[in-house]
Amino acid sequence: MKQTVNEYQFERAFADMGRLSQFSYEGRQSLYEYFEEYEDSTGEEIELDVIAICCEYTEYENLSEFQKEYGQEYKTIEDVEDRTTVIKVDDHSFIIQQF
Repeated sequence: MKQTVNEYQFERAFADMGRLSQFSYEGRQSLYEYFEEYEDSTGEEIELDVIAICCEYTEYENLSEFQKEYGQEYKTIEDVEDRTTVIKVDDHSFIIQQF
């Protein structure tokens, strides 16, 4: 049985699991929008699994922070997008699907 969740319930799920600090507030909003758009475009329902999301996605404040973990060969966000899913949070921060 699947349950449809709204943005508030998505946010609450992170709070209930003690994972609010895993992503910024804006990052959680961006994730919610990304998953909603994914479901709409594919017709596939996604199960809300906060722990899996926290293991699979990471938020970075900027490209420099990302490069510290993944290397200097990623010169631009477009280079990262060539390798994995990038969910933009604002002008500088973004979330990636880890690889």
